[in-house]
Amino acid sequence: MEKYVYFFGGGKADGHGEMKDVLGGKGAGLAEMTNAGLPVPPGFTIATSGCRLYFQNGNKTPENINAEAFQALEKLEALLGQKLGDAEKTLLVSVRSGAKFSMPGMMDTILNLGMNDRVAEAIARKTQNPRFAYDSYRRFIQMFGNVVMEIPKAKFEHVFDGQKKKKGAKLDTELTAEDLKQVIADYKKVVKKETGKDFPQEPKIQLEMAIEAVFRSWYNPRAQTYRRLNKISDDLGTAVNVQTMVFGNMGETSGTGVGFTRDPATGAKEFYGEFLMNAQGEDVVAGVRTPVPIRELDKIMPDVYHQLREITTRLEKHYKDVQDFEFTIQEGKLYMLQTRNGKRTGPAAVRIAVEMANEGLLTPQEALLRVEPEQLNQLLHPVLDESKPLKVVAKGLPASPGAAVGRVVFTADEAVVEGKKHPVILARAETVPDDIHGMEVAVGILTSRGGMTSHAAVVTRGMGKPCVAGCGDADVDEKKKQIRIGPHVVKEGDWLSLDGSTGRVILGKAGLVEPDPHSGVFADFMKWADEFRTLGVRANADIPRDATVARNFGAEGIGLCRTEHMFFAQDRLPHMQRMIMACKDTQDPKEAAKYEKERRAALAKLLPMQRKDFFGLFKAMDGLPVTIRTLDPPLHEFLPKREELMVEIATLEVKGKKGAKLNHLRKVLAVVEGLHEFNPMLGLRGCRLGIMYPEISEMQARGIFEAACDCKKQGIEAKPEVMIPLVGDVRELALQKEIVNRVAKEVFKRKGVEVEYLVGTMIELPAAALSAGEIAQEAEFFSFGTNDLTQTTFGLSRDDCGKIINAYTKQKIWPADPFAQLDPKRVGRLLKIGTSEGRGTRSNLKVGICGEHGGDPSSIEVCAEAGLNYVSCSPYRVPIARLAAAQAAVKKAAAKVYTTA
Repeated sequence: MEKYVYFFGGGKADGHGEMKDVLGGKGAGLAEMTNAGLPVPPGFTIATSGCRLYFQNGNKTPENINAEAFQALEKLEALLGQKLGDAEKTLLVSVRSGAKFSMPGMMDTILNLGMNDRVAEAIARKTQNPRFAYDSYRRFIQMFGNVVMEIPKAKFEHVFDGQKKKKGAKLDTELTAEDLKQVIADYKKVVKKETGKDFPQEPKIQLEMAIEAVFRSWYNPRAQTYRRLNKISDDLGTAVNVQTMVFGNMGETSGTGVGFTRDPATGAKEFYGEFLMNAQGEDVVAGVRTPVPIRELDKIMPDVYHQLREITTRLEKHYKDVQDFEFTIQEGKLYMLQTRNGKRTGPAAVRIAVEMANEGLLTPQEALLRVEPEQLNQLLHPVLDESKPLKVVAKGLPASPGAAVGRVVFTADEAVVEGKKHPVILARAETVPDDIHGMEVAVGILTSRGGMTSHAAVVTRGMGKPCVAGCGDADVDEKKKQIRIGPHVVKEGDWLSLDGSTGRVILGKAGLVEPDPHSGVFADFMKWADEFRTLGVRANADIPRDATVARNFGAEGIGLCRTEHMFFAQDRLPHMQRMIMACKDTQDPKEAAKYEKERRAALAKLLPMQRKDFFGLFKAMDGLPVTIRTLDPPLHEFLPKREELMVEIATLEVKGKKGAKLNHLRKVLAVVEGLHEFNPMLGLRGCRLGIMYPEISEMQARGIFEAACDCKKQGIEAKPEVMIPLVGDVRELALQKEIVNRVAKEVFKRKGVEVEYLVGTMIELPAAALSAGEIAQEAEFFSFGTNDLTQTTFGLSRDDCGKIINAYTKQKIWPADPFAQLDPKRVGRLLKIGTSEGRGTRSNLKVGICGEHGGDPSSIEVCAEAGLNYVSCSPYRVPIARLAAAQAAVKKAAAKVYTTA
């Protein structure tokens, strides 16, 4: 019989730290700490499988799980000598979520469960602290009412703020026990009005309802958004942790806090966190009160502080990772409520990985696996330009590093709308989990309240976005849609700049500069990545500037130069269009010769431009290979749109205009009509253009080899690789290769020098992958064009399939967008077939990938499994690809060792 509930307490737990799949991260951490003899309040965890069964059972917890949970409750009551709902020996519990992967603030928590009128009175009497009793009760009604009964939080806040105003209280702690009793009475009225029911007084009913609410929160909008952003599967579900309450709000010898064993923003090896005295956990993370730095605890309670340091240091060494922990102090006694691997920024992740390896906690291979490849993005993008004057008007807490420049918005919904037009800064008094969709699109976050462990700080660090939190000088007025900073007023739509590394708030649009990827721990980290990876990494680059950026980021060549991008420049497009105007079908030999002559004349104008382009690329990549794809897109892409031409011609005709312009437009329209195809991506493009109009391939080959020879004469080592696109049959490649070789021979003879080169093809059709053995008779290399290979494998137009992909991923027909993540089952299989059969013919065949997938970490793993030699991606993703390739190699080596063992 499957077990669904796992007990922890009395120095022993049913589970352990490796059971995150079953217990979730929080539950596994509680079990591990309990087994280690740490001061953990006892309780039990309902497994993630229980959550999955809840949804399969029509959003109702199966009776066998409830029965198992209440058995665990009885065991907990026996261990403590307390009972849920008993006024004399009162047991109160928290009910908290906890998925396998940390999702801070995205799901729900209920504290102080078990409180009712009778219990509140008894606690007030027994503790002789009525304020504590009624504060705990009002918190429970508010949380339970909001989370379980789904009453908007604002309804309760209105009551509470009203009581504070009535009593002239600025702080929550200034309300007396009698004031809180009035709040409780008013809260009950809210519950009755909103639900038509009285607030439940029976603790076991409270517990059943709370467990279901936490399960239900797995699919709340913010949790779904967070999982989508972090690529966490919906199928995992959350565990539910029911744990004995300990109280940080029992007076000035009690408190609560959260912290990290190292700074999650910078990675510095320093104790980091915040706490509040006389408070409960949500006060710290919600941003309602600005907490105190954790080092101040050493002055207030030195013994507790040193015990906390000793415990968290042990935890870091045990888990070999930065720990994110929660603690409560109840009347001078420390309790650990949670430990888990901490979320951190990209710069912090790299620094922590390198320093832990240097400390001997990790091997270099383990260090490489501690950084998500996407986190490197944060180290590769611009920072504030300090060489120019900055108008700094305020300073808050440096909650998440990096620079952000954008127009100010005040709500998450506005951020989504305005973020489509320009970069936005989301300014809030404090963020809440429901702001996640706006935080996703904002380039930076500013809050006037909250600390370094507030919701805004934790979530933005996970997203890698700059955040300045707790900026008290910035009075964010969400109703008036303005920020008042001293004499300055920043209104919605005004430009604002943030420095999340220092906490500075800067008026206007500050300048940005590129970072240096060759210094500090980042350089050390990437050396390890290069040492262990077996996949090469190239870049997709069409111009020398991009090639230079790519090389600076560690690219080992250009894997794709798209020559068509070179023809759209203003000085080239007219020549390209003249060439296309001469691409006409005719059976008349004289007309055919005339059109060819016209095409060659236009191409002759383009030749020196192409030669200059290629020279610049070869120079930038001196000594590294440059893969140049011959002309690929349909010719109509270089001409005005058919519909626009028709409208312009009709307008001129209606106005009675005549003359050269109208005649020219009619000729262009005739050519466009002649080139019109119902599905141009499967029409006259790629190698088909070169076969029908071989002079196009001749011109491009001539430009490539003349540039390469000119480079060699200047001491620059050019390594051209000519790539023929859209080949589906070996004969197509043979015809194009013959042109390339002939032109190369002519150029080498005329220039008096020779360069080594390769001729290969893009594998972007299933036909090519399935006949790769034949194609390799001619091809010296393959490069999988996975954008088109995905299109043709799935029968999808990537330009028109957005609605289909959304529907298919939502209904789990596909696990992800196949254009964003390489499909391993079908497209990945074609990669393996093509690579295997190609090398069966030509053992030294070089194989790479040059689609957008070349920069996606999960796709790179597929490429490594298929046995490719390299991946190629955009310049700024080169370090990401280098790390992903290293991780693939480390995982493969570890799996091999495990299998052998």
